[in-house]
Amino acid sequence: MKYPQVNIFAAWFFIVHTIFMGWVTKTGEILLQLLSIPAVEGDVPSRVIGAILLFAGVYVVLYFRKSLPPEGTPGEKDFLFGHRLVLVGNVLALCLFVFQMVATTITDYNTHLVLNKFTTAFGYLCLGFFAVGFSFIYQSSMRLQEKKN
Repeated sequence: MKYPQVNIFAAWFFIVHTIFMGWVTKTGEILLQLLSIPAVEGDVPSRVIGAILLFAGVYVVLYFRKSLPPEGTPGEKDFLFGHRLVLVGNVLALCLFVFQMVATTITDYNTHLVLNKFTTAFGYLCLGFFAVGFSFIYQSSMRLQEKKN
């Protein structure tokens, strides 16, 4: 894994966004309305502004902590496997994120229905991939701690 910190950063962004998708959108909508910009509930600008605010929030945590958990031991098999699982979760969450942005442009009812069901399933799957991937990354650091003791 070339950029494990980027993978973890994206995972934390997508975890919070997937779980609190409606709240993130509502936060963006409230900010737009505070700036006197007309916003409709659930529209794309609200989602984008909410995602930017969430991105900034995750970055602030990264800046003050200097890293995001879990912190594993590079070179371990569990570390690499865990990051691959997290990467799969990131890709699935990205599909859900992109679908939410383009859902209003899909005019065919059946296409929209199928894509909506698939991306909803991706949201549940990505959380599972994040949990298992984080577990493997965490386990890679446990072996180093056992060797020290």
